[in-house]
Amino acid sequence: MPTEMGLWRVDSGAPTRLSPQGVPLESQLETMIEADPTILGTPLMLIGRQVPTAHGTFVDLLAVDDDGAIHVLELKKDKTPRDVVAQALDYGSWARTLSHDDVLDIFRAYKPDVAFEVEWASTFGTELPDELNSAHRLTVVAAEVDSATERIVEYLAEFNLPINVVFFRYFVDDGRSYLARTWLMDEARTQPKRGAGAAGGTREPWNELDWYVSFGEESGLRSWDDAREYGFVSAGGGEWFSRTLRKLPVGARVFACIPGTGYVGVGTVTATARPFDEALAVSDGEATRLADLPLRAAYQHQDLPTGEDAREFVVGVQWAETRDRSDAVWAKGMFANQNSACKLRNKFTLDRLADAFGLG
Repeated sequence: MPTEMGLWRVDSGAPTRLSPQGVPLESQLETMIEADPTILGTPLMLIGRQVPTAHGTFVDLLAVDDDGAIHVLELKKDKTPRDVVAQALDYGSWARTLSHDDVLDIFRAYKPDVAFEVEWASTFGTELPDELNSAHRLTVVAAEVDSATERIVEYLAEFNLPINVVFFRYFVDDGRSYLARTWLMDEARTQPKRGAGAAGGTREPWNELDWYVSFGEESGLRSWDDAREYGFVSAGGGEWFSRTLRKLPVGARVFACIPGTGYVGVGTVTATARPFDEALAVSDGEATRLADLPLRAAYQHQDLPTGEDAREFVVGVQWAETRDRSDAVWAKGMFANQNSACKLRNKFTLDRLADAFGLG
């Protein structure tokens, strides 16, 4: 049973209770939510309104949260309790099949002049997760909730179906309008869930060539000028930092990114990872031990108390193009990651890097 929302005016004398009104809220709710999804209480990014499904029906509002889960928002409007819940379930069965590209296509139809990644960064202030539609949630939006809808939704929630009802009370007082929100059930009971056999949760396809490398430049420890001059990328200080870099294969194309600065180089891996003391680099046409060259940084780490390997590991790279830090390539929504190396799938980022580095 939802918590009843009451509103009183207390600016003078005894409290005066305001009576909620149902009209014209029902016809305005969709527009209100589209204008400001935060009125639902959950940070959401809308990706479509009146979205056509594969079954000839239309989802009122479709959104994603900061974990990449899909949120189906179905307005009750004039539907009966059975109709609105059945409709939400039907939409959920469709939404769980959406691939990563499907989600981007829906958003592209909704906002053709805005890149999904840019909208994501503006909405959540974070990087795009590797997966979209890893889970989904159904929300019925209503101006009021009848007992039949309550019974049906609460019954479904008992079986861990991620469905809930949010209803609004609309108040008018002295020419001013107010909106109050109440959830039917505690939101913790209806968190987004991934359905068995769902086709969603997919990543963008990978071209089996491009990799992202985070070059964590630190004063005295690691220098981009060294890496640029002698052809390498490196990482270390613990196995978490070096393990992904050590997976880079010979022939991979890598895009080096200095965290907080941007992309500064593109090249091809010429040698698999070696500890710094064993790594070789080409100097004056000859293979020379990297540690014997006049480097700007030390590439040494203190031993860790856990006993794990803290050494700096070096991967040889033949640079196709490099840039100064001040000329780094970066735009809102571009891919970044905490791992030292990972597959670069993000088309938005790859397109911009191709333009910036003249890759065609």
